[in-house]
Amino acid sequence: MRTTLATLQRIVDNNEKFTVLTCYDAIFAGILENAGVDVLLVGDSLGNVLHGENTTLAVTLDDMIYHTRCVARGASKAFIIADMPFGSYQVSPEQAFENAVRIIAAGAHMVKIEGGHIMADTVEFMTRRGIPVCAHIGLTPQSVHQLGGYKLQGNSEKSAKQLLDDAKKLEKAGASLLVMEVVPAKLAKKITHALTIPTIGIGAGVDCSAQVLVLHDMLGLYPGKKPRFVKDFMAGANSIQEAVASYVAAVKTGQFPGQEHEF
Repeated sequence: MRTTLATLQRIVDNNEKFTVLTCYDAIFAGILENAGVDVLLVGDSLGNVLHGENTTLAVTLDDMIYHTRCVARGASKAFIIADMPFGSYQVSPEQAFENAVRIIAAGAHMVKIEGGHIMADTVEFMTRRGIPVCAHIGLTPQSVHQLGGYKLQGNSEKSAKQLLDDAKKLEKAGASLLVMEVVPAKLAKKITHALTIPTIGIGAGVDCSAQVLVLHDMLGLYPGKKPRFVKDFMAGANSIQEAVASYVAAVKTGQFPGQEHEF
């Protein structure tokens, strides 16, 4: 049976957690859902881990459509979210809708866009026309140059208040899920409790409704220094499926993320 938004909401309403991993192809789609992953995120992180780019900014709409189609072919149970790449939704709500239609047609069940309250009109425009939207606040990689790098967000009273306000406005606009990336755990908990929609954390503490990691990160396939919020689940595992199953169990039991992964 296919996981739906209603399924995810029911998990959260039962005080349980759901799991998310990035996925970019058909083979891994099958492996991840068979290991119990609820949601596959076709992330624009493919620019980093597949294309070798330093940022996600070079990823195109055609890239996202291609990889979404690949994942959709390999998944029969998981809920599929696809990132809208940089420049594909910022011009106008109409532009966002037209491009989201192409991504949904490729097999996604929802699109994800980055940005705070400024994206509320776009979220409302799309959701009123049948496009489910996952919002994304905190560290938004498509804004890395504006943010001055990959830095902790919401670590001042003013910025924390802004993120809470952003989250509420995005929910009111119609967003069904909210990703929070690299924000203090206490703030993420406060935002999660302030919303009725599920939250998905990455570097945002254990109190979010769900957790997401980049697939390659959780398999220990990262160049250079490991990000603080990442755990290598491949260490000690005998197979990729076993590593993913360990990740699923750790998230659902609240063992991951631990305090060492929080800000």
